[in-house]
Amino acid sequence: MNFDPSHSKRSFSSVGTRPIRPDGVDKVTGRARYGADFNMPGQLVGRILRSPHAHAIIRKIDTTKAAQLPGVKAVLTAADLPDLTNGDAAMYDILDNCMARKKALYDGHAVAAVAAIDARTAKQALKLIEVEYELLPHVTDVDQAFAPDAPLINDTIFTTGVDPKPDRPSNVSMRSQFGHGDVDAGMARADFVVERTFKTEQTHQGYIEPHACVASVSSDGTADLWVCTQGHFVYRQHCAQLLGMDVSKLRVTSSEIGGGFGGKTHVWAEPVALALSRKAGRPVKLVMTRDEVFRASGPTSATSIDVKIGALKDGTIIAADATLRYSCGPYAGAWAEVGAMTAFACYKLENVRTVGYEVLVNRPKTAAYRAPSAPMAAFAVESAIDELAKKVGMDPVDFRIRNAAQEGTNASYGPIYGPIGIGPTLEAVKDHPHMKAPLGKNQGRGMACGFWFNFGGQTCTDLNIGMDGTVSLAVGTVDVGGSRASLSLVAAEELGIDYSQVRAVIADTSSLGYNDMTDGSRGTFSSSMATISAARNAIKILRERAAQMWDIPVEDVTWENGHAVAKGETHGNLPKLSLKEIAAASGTTGGPIAGHSEIVADGAGVSFATHICDIEVDPETGATKVLRYTVVQDAGKAVHPTYVEGQYQGGAAQGIGWALNEEYIYGKDGRLQNAGFLDYRIPVCSDLPMIDTQILEIPNPNHPYGVRGVGETSIVPPLAAVANAVSNAVGVRMLHIPMSPPRILAALDA
Repeated sequence: MNFDPSHSKRSFSSVGTRPIRPDGVDKVTGRARYGADFNMPGQLVGRILRSPHAHAIIRKIDTTKAAQLPGVKAVLTAADLPDLTNGDAAMYDILDNCMARKKALYDGHAVAAVAAIDARTAKQALKLIEVEYELLPHVTDVDQAFAPDAPLINDTIFTTGVDPKPDRPSNVSMRSQFGHGDVDAGMARADFVVERTFKTEQTHQGYIEPHACVASVSSDGTADLWVCTQGHFVYRQHCAQLLGMDVSKLRVTSSEIGGGFGGKTHVWAEPVALALSRKAGRPVKLVMTRDEVFRASGPTSATSIDVKIGALKDGTIIAADATLRYSCGPYAGAWAEVGAMTAFACYKLENVRTVGYEVLVNRPKTAAYRAPSAPMAAFAVESAIDELAKKVGMDPVDFRIRNAAQEGTNASYGPIYGPIGIGPTLEAVKDHPHMKAPLGKNQGRGMACGFWFNFGGQTCTDLNIGMDGTVSLAVGTVDVGGSRASLSLVAAEELGIDYSQVRAVIADTSSLGYNDMTDGSRGTFSSSMATISAARNAIKILRERAAQMWDIPVEDVTWENGHAVAKGETHGNLPKLSLKEIAAASGTTGGPIAGHSEIVADGAGVSFATHICDIEVDPETGATKVLRYTVVQDAGKAVHPTYVEGQYQGGAAQGIGWALNEEYIYGKDGRLQNAGFLDYRIPVCSDLPMIDTQILEIPNPNHPYGVRGVGETSIVPPLAAVANAVSNAVGVRMLHIPMSPPRILAALDA
């Protein structure tokens, strides 16, 4: 059945309501099963030996003593994971990150693993593994690594995106550039110019649940993997390729997920667990410690960003320029490219240029963190925008409104915008009571805008109608933020039945067609589109069955509010048939009734938000307190408004922590100094005010209900909004994130 994804105005009965979450009771009572809650008979305990050095050649690994220890059933090194990547550089990097092959590239890099009968034996075995290292110079700072004389991390990396192609390797894996117009000429015309350099430190997603999995490989080559992940289909693809398995022989089941935020979009230990199980012939359970999560799984990039923006006297931005250096760990990435794309996306600019540099450092392989790369770029740009508005003599909101992108704007990264929400969010902020509230001594108010692309991707969904009229919805996008409730609402809306009659489940990889990772704010957008398509396919069958029961042409049957309705003068007197009645008769009218859909959900619709922050700063200690925070964001259509508000609040809370407290601290030896929540401080309830939200709905023209992704944009403005508030409170422009008390005091002293 052809599916038209275009938006059409309609009224809703289920979508837009706030039913209770279907997973709530299990989660608050402890019944929900997360990654570490699954067990198999005869399972072994897996543990990984990690490098204590930031950069070192692995000269020799002797596992003899460990293998001879009673209770040890398998010992693994890179020799047990042969290179099967067939020249795929990205897959080779994943393989090398899972188990170091020639060099340890960061503190925490895996070098060996064991599987034993219990945790005590496994830990003892790790101590018996002898590794001979040859230490190499290391570099952990993005600016130092960018320098031409920096220690070389990977001699196979030659900078791409430059002409001519370099003949020497370097730590810069890629240069990317976006923009249009003549920036230099535009800057020459500017009446006011702001030029600054900003830095942000590396942060972790801060999910509470550590990475965990149970792997079981049978003697016939089939395997099962139970894992906490944001994308079990992608995990299946990667693990199968790295281990030389047929994809069809590996079944991956996603557990409940205790937070991911992009950090569970990459495989880290899962291929190792599968390899240990294959070698030992028994299931292996592998759970990372918190120390391992910090030292060995992906944080976000550290950045160094130069921004220069020029404006005319009337407040029009005439030119904008940014150079962005993003760390990517010891492997090539594309984080600076994304930062360069998002930097000026909120604005209508005649002349704009962004250049991104991907920089290798001796730190863990970088991973996504909720709108990856965009918060750092927004911090730099929105800070400079605020400063420029003051130079021009305009209110910062009015200055942004004057320059905001709109429908038809040529975006700084290339495309032409359709209907977008940046203007409406700014107008809403201008009229919001928060902007008019008085401030006290040592208090400041800041605001900032943010942008994210959103993504659709490959999606597959099954909708099965039981003979009692209830509906089972099987989806392949992992529920990281409430999508099961939202998708149940969508199915109920399409079928015309009550929400309580629908149960959504996350199917394993052997029960459903391929689904892309739950990232890019795609979960509800893409799976709701597939659910609508599947429901409409089911309705087609329901109409056919009703026509059969009435013995009339199917063309004379319509579907209205959960019922088949006969139309026309000949059949108009026939009583309606409910979904439940049609389902009850399915055994005699052709068998089970189901709707299936497989789509590539295009047209995700870009997302914009504007945030307001009030903060108080103690000028003697540099301590900060967030007094009030407001999020205004375009959702397209809020399927479950409570979940949408929760996404807004969660992103803001994480952004506040990033802005004020959170950072990886490395010593001169290249080792991480704060690998735990005691020293890496994320916000707790007492650190935050109640975060106010305002949902705007500018429909996405490429979704039947107008839905846009909402999960990521909310983390983009906070760094800048908080920085602008702190800068206004202390009267000094803050250039370095996080704005910890020592940095605030240093800025005041300077």
